[in-house]
Amino acid sequence: MTKIRVLPENIASKIAAGEVVQRPESVVKELMENSLDAEANNISVIIKNAGKSLIQIVDDGIGMSREDARLAFNRHSTSKISEISDLDRIITLGFRGEALYSISAVARVELKTKDSESDLGYQLIIEGGKLIEESSYSCERGTNISAKNLFFNVPARRNFLKSNATEFKHIHDTFQRIALSFPDKRFNFIDDDKLIFDLPPSSLEKRLQYFFGESFMESLIPVHDEYESIEIYGYLGAPHFAKKNKGIQFIYLNNRYVSNKSIAHAVYRGYEHLLEKGEYPFFLLFLKIDPAKIDVNVHPSKLEVKFDDDQMIYSSVFSAVKSALTQSDISPAIELRRDDFNIEKTKFKTPFVDQNSFFAREIYNPKTFESRSTKSTPLQQRFTRSENKLDILEQTKNLIQAFTADEIATEQEAQIPTRTVWQLHNKYIITPIKTGLMIIDQHIAHERILYEKALHSLENALPFSQQLLFPQTIELSRPDFDLIMELKDLLFKIGFDIKPFGKSAIIIQGIPQEIKNGKEREILLEILEQYREYSQTQMINEKDNLAKSFSCKTAIKAGDPLSEKEMLSLIDNLFATEVPYVCPHGRPVFIKLSTDELDRRFGRTVK
Repeated sequence: MTKIRVLPENIASKIAAGEVVQRPESVVKELMENSLDAEANNISVIIKNAGKSLIQIVDDGIGMSREDARLAFNRHSTSKISEISDLDRIITLGFRGEALYSISAVARVELKTKDSESDLGYQLIIEGGKLIEESSYSCERGTNISAKNLFFNVPARRNFLKSNATEFKHIHDTFQRIALSFPDKRFNFIDDDKLIFDLPPSSLEKRLQYFFGESFMESLIPVHDEYESIEIYGYLGAPHFAKKNKGIQFIYLNNRYVSNKSIAHAVYRGYEHLLEKGEYPFFLLFLKIDPAKIDVNVHPSKLEVKFDDDQMIYSSVFSAVKSALTQSDISPAIELRRDDFNIEKTKFKTPFVDQNSFFAREIYNPKTFESRSTKSTPLQQRFTRSENKLDILEQTKNLIQAFTADEIATEQEAQIPTRTVWQLHNKYIITPIKTGLMIIDQHIAHERILYEKALHSLENALPFSQQLLFPQTIELSRPDFDLIMELKDLLFKIGFDIKPFGKSAIIIQGIPQEIKNGKEREILLEILEQYREYSQTQMINEKDNLAKSFSCKTAIKAGDPLSEKEMLSLIDNLFATEVPYVCPHGRPVFIKLSTDELDRRFGRTVK
């Protein structure tokens, strides 16, 4: 007696439906995608009891003839592909021919449809996969399809459905994803006879504003880049609007919403150092790629995708995100609470670019850092062997006078006043800007400067070491010695000239110019300790790890007094970096307090 048997159609259909129809949201997704493939311009979504009782989609698409409507409910029946080669260039949202078959296997489906060539429409009713009723029907061109009493014949599946609130949230999210992907279409969403959304055709920006609010739009950073075979465009959220969950992140591949960990990781990497651990940014990215270079036929849900060249996609997304963030002012402004003047109780607001501020010139010329970072500035000299403050001031004066005639003319045209700075508690630098006041954390600012300088040296092999008059011999623990030997070449690139001496000692012959004489051993050991800590807690490459450790331990500290010239030099060098807004660990370098906010606080009338 044989043990293998062919399953009856009613059992096979329910098994197949389990992959396609997992919950009410699955039905909404499949039917909305069918409407879009049918070239509909107006789509209505109607649900009751969170889709458990009713899911109805009404569209004005091309509709179907009587014959096509009957065939559409057969398994693997579709109008979107006809031969194997079509799978290599899928341009429609649907193509597998499983959706209607699977839905009708676990629900009571009513279909009313009419194409432009038929005088009358066609109506049919299928329940549990069986045709119950069919007839002619008078209607406009398009399709009206309802799925009622979902999982009525699979009680175990119905029992696994979540609360109405949870199931509604899944439907809402799918509706939102599709509506964002096709802003040129009109969408309606009705839940239990209540109109939830009525979205007219619009731009992507208007649709985002509709879903998330006008203030949300002010926090977005546009991104648009084109590479060899991919176009990337959309929006990124400013880092200080990041959330503790991944709820509002959208990736669209040729207008299809997809879930892809590699692309998401490329975005996160683009935000590197701009976010605290456990924070996730908003992003909405559209990727346009030749359909022949991708495979969406991975799973019946069609959320997964494979690429011919994963590395190209990853590097392109990373570059686009990094470029957009680098070119935007992502510094936070603060708004004082009316019930408390405590700065610690401030909240972040939308960033604003001061086009006429004295460092706007630096923000929009990040490449100046490359030329300046290789020179010895007064701020850097402050931490070298030179202790002659008169020399430092004179050098600073010469540096300030070194602006080109064009730069001076630009400042005069903008009517920028003489730059004024103050140091607060030997910790913060305060300076006026056109729109109010800027407060800079001196340690974090110097850390950002040194971090980018160290990275530049590590990437370009441009070591600049200050040779010691009397080389120092230092006895180390074996673990410290081994780590220094492991990092010896990288340490040399940032200015440490080190030679091994015996089994556990080293000779320091040269040091980076940022380190004071007498601090060589202390700073080097601190760098090693910090490097170990980063290695244990972060998945960062060696160069980045070392640059972070070096900048953290060699930057000026809170409590170090700075002269006015040194503060100005610090500001100039800060805004010559590529990302002046945050330190390598993601903390803000500065905040802005607007004049309007001060006026409101003091009861002045704001014009």
